[in-house]
Amino acid sequence: TVFGVGHPQAHWMIVGEAPGEEEDRRGEPFVGRSGQLLDNMLRAIGLSRHAGASTGSAESSDPPDPAKQVFIANTLKCRPPGNRNPLPEELARCEGFLIRQIELVQPRIILAMGRFAVQSLLRSTAPIGQLRGRVHRYQGVPLVVTYHPAYLLRNRPEKARAWDDL
Repeated sequence: TVFGVGHPQAHWMIVGEAPGEEEDRRGEPFVGRSGQLLDNMLRAIGLSRHAGASTGSAESSDPPDPAKQVFIANTLKCRPPGNRNPLPEELARCEGFLIRQIELVQPRIILAMGRFAVQSLLRSTAPIGQLRGRVHRYQGVPLVVTYHPAYLLRNRPEKARAWDDL
């Protein structure tokens, strides 16, 4: 299982789709090339998934500031066989875990990355391109829709839009 990673009281919560092969192997969401892109995007706006990384002081004895940290989770906690798209019943089985993660972290903003994360949280079948560019709400929490970093690696012209979303 790839449950999640980050500060337990982070102000930002990033919700992705499902673990890929590398995430499954390492037990952490958003690793590999897409994770590097996400980390670079977060760093550019002063955020980090790792304590101390945004300030450059990993050895600091001060606790990390939750306002500069993120918590990252996926809608699906296990990689679908053959890395296929998740089935609706698989998403439904993991939904309670994601809901509880959101309740526990109590983020001030949710960044939904990718079609399945967006569709699960917003209960919408609309394409990401129609949903991004405005703030939605998930149980009262502002939710921003953007493209998944893996998609951005394949469709470089969309990177500017994702930066605008941040």
